Amino acid sequence: MPPVDPLLATTRRHFFHNSGVGLGSVALASLLANESAAKPKGGILAKPHHPAKAKAVIFLFMAGGPSQLELFDPKPKLNELHGKPVPQSFIEGKRFAFLKGVPNVLGCERKFAKHGQCGVSIGDLLPHHASIADDVCWLRGMKTDVFNHGPAKCFVNTGSPQFGRPSMGSWATYGLGAESDSLPGFVVLQSGPRGPRGGASLWSSGFLPSSHQGVPFLKGAAPILDLKNPPGVGDKQQGQFVDAVRQLNQLRKAEVGDPEIDTRIAAYEMAYRMQTAAPELMDIAKEDKKTLDLYGADPKTPSFAANCLLARRLVERGVRFIQLYHTDWDMHGGSLDLGKPLDKICKEVDQPSAALVKDLKRLGLLDSTLVIWGGEFGRTPMGEKRETVGRDHHIDAYSMWLAGGGVKPGLVYGATDELGYSVTENPVHVHDLQATVLHQLGIDHKRLTYRFQGRDFRLTDVHGEVVKDILA
Repeated sequence: MPPVDPLLATTRRHFFHNSGVGLGSVALASLLANESAAKPKGGILAKPHHPAKAKAVIFLFMAGGPSQLELFDPKPKLNELHGKPVPQSFIEGKRFAFLKGVPNVLGCERKFAKHGQCGVSIGDLLPHHASIADDVCWLRGMKTDVFNHGPAKCFVNTGSPQFGRPSMGSWATYGLGAESDSLPGFVVLQSGPRGPRGGASLWSSGFLPSSHQGVPFLKGAAPILDLKNPPGVGDKQQGQFVDAVRQLNQLRKAEVGDPEIDTRIAAYEMAYRMQTAAPELMDIAKEDKKTLDLYGADPKTPSFAANCLLARRLVERGVRFIQLYHTDWDMHGGSLDLGKPLDKICKEVDQPSAALVKDLKRLGLLDSTLVIWGGEFGRTPMGEKRETVGRDHHIDAYSMWLAGGGVKPGLVYGATDELGYSVTENPVHVHDLQATVLHQLGIDHKRLTYRFQGRDFRLTDVHGEVVKDILA
């Protein structure tokens, strides 16, 4: 190979070209990295900014935008005005993803009942949620800025509708690092018929060191790519290989000074440790029948239920941030509408979501684990007619819930108008939610920053306030 121009020695292209172990290993490094070699746990903060209430976060992300009007926020006025044009004042100057002109109000066919001492109303599509009514903080006044799926998912996860920013899990591990030395600090689990729109950008580390990006665990017998030894390679040989790669990478680091090489070194070492830790972690068949029945999980079948149980096991083993994506909540009408498709998806997530809260509570982990449930936006009170009628994307008012991690249980926070169109009390913007999540982890969202392209960036950009009213 001809001599390398020193000016090109640290470019990204040169780094990939001269990694010495091939693109497959680069992919392995980027997927399995979780901690910096310079700091054993990988966190930039010597200690949290303030005492943390939560050690871990589990974000149950309902990709596509669940309809709050069918699930959590009953509006009798919708049925009274069903089929009539929505008041002009509601849509004046507003933009929607698909609705045009003056759409008609769409009633709700679902039945609601009050549950728990808090008296929260929950739709009949989520019967298991009724059993956790007093364990959950119900946010009915959520607001966001972005009404198309990919950018809206990116906005919730990274604080920006533009791809390329670090995700919330990456900020958390960048600040605090990981508790475990044999598992990543940030893990992503997926279920449903496809991945979420936006893909890996939703759990990317952006401009943060790549050691902080989310590690996706896949469905099936090999949930982590390239983790298993090749045929004929034993543990001793694999250890020798990792040692050799470390030495080569250290030589390369001394030559070019690229800090990403530290990530590569840590990646191989963690992959080696995960060869022991990961198979035991993924084997949910070791759980007793009572626990499996609680979640409705079949050890032989990948599902949201199995992922919820796996999330609990990850928390037990010190993983900092776990995100579960479950897709197909996009109920516009046609093949995806508010009838049987909504029945099906609610059945898939209802029992395991409630079981996760109950199981964490049973094990004494709920107080230190913040569970979040919700999507990128909500659904309009107006109907969108395709082959059948559904609801369009709605950013001005929707619902989410939080449990554990130092938030007040049994609290219904926020309210919307009689059609569920606008927030009338205690709004919570997406940036406020992000600020609150970091706060519960012991991080001041205004102080955790990273200098990139000449300015300091943070998860919440220049926005966001901690929602102190919901904190215990």
